[in-house]
Amino acid sequence: MGWLCMQSLRGHSGPRQYLNAQFTFSRSELTSKVLRSALVGMRVYYAAIEHVRHEKNDRSVFAAVCLVRYNPRDREGYIFGYKDMDETLGPNESNCPEAILDQFTPTGYPYAQAWRVRCRENAAARRALSRKPSPRPGQTIVLDQPLSFRDGCTLDSRLYRITSVKKHSYRLIDLG
Repeated sequence: MGWLCMQSLRGHSGPRQYLNAQFTFSRSELTSKVLRSALVGMRVYYAAIEHVRHEKNDRSVFAAVCLVRYNPRDREGYIFGYKDMDETLGPNESNCPEAILDQFTPTGYPYAQAWRVRCRENAAARRALSRKPSPRPGQTIVLDQPLSFRDGCTLDSRLYRITSVKKHSYRLIDLG
């Protein structure tokens, strides 16, 4: 599917609220409800969607994943766009929060199963990084492997700004 772009959020307070409303509806044969959702980095929406098929009394909970573009100052007026898919397509984006993953019912779709595994692995990696000590002012970071910087230097210590420093292996030394 392609992108759906629009010039308003139709009265909703933000992209997450808009998408929650899109996935919540009731028909004679089916009720769809967002159990939990998150907008990660203002660019990817994840949701646990419950479908209840009334005739079969069948309930399933699966993932919806939407790529999101939100720019309230867009020059052309298209402030919001999204591209929706479900987990059976094996989305590339796999940073679904665990609180959402915990809502899903079992699935027989191989792409969905693989996607859920990737999401769990990424969540475990995020937890591990969050437990890693953050450098404080007055501490020196000594990297286990030298980094190559844009200016051509390859160093293991010096005054540089290192983005995502916790993704590197290092030790902290207190000076004082």
